[in-house]
Amino acid sequence: MTIPAFAERLGERLPSQDERAAANQLRQILASQAVGDDVQKLRIFDENNKQAEIVLTAALSRLLMELLRHVSRGDAVTLVPVSQMLTTQQAADILNVSRPYLVSLLEKGEMQFETVGRHRRINAEHLFEYKKKRDAERAAALRELAEIDSELI
Repeated sequence: MTIPAFAERLGERLPSQDERAAANQLRQILASQAVGDDVQKLRIFDENNKQAEIVLTAALSRLLMELLRHVSRGDAVTLVPVSQMLTTQQAADILNVSRPYLVSLLEKGEMQFETVGRHRRINAEHLFEYKKKRDAERAAALRELAEIDSELI
């Protein structure tokens, strides 16, 4: 069975209730300590009560909190390195479109891809650039519609 890129399971399964609760607790701890662009220091203790300190940059802290937010909601999560080459099905899943629609976008030149044998592969970085551009265009169109709507009221 193929699992779509957006539905990759946490350790081959969805998070348990205990894992969801732990993720939410850790997210709340990180959020309560976050101050602008300052680094955060976490202190953890091992089974021998030895202390270790972990330093998180603001960007890493935000990324970790976002991941923990999804896990705490019980969402399936997949990390995709920007250098990874994706299949058309994985790319379509990330964009939440059908594979044939994605292929039509590729054929129109909407985003770059490579051909490996007879298969198309999309660089994750190019896919995320396209997604960011598409989302910005959608947001602008929605703002314009809202403005038109407010003029009619």
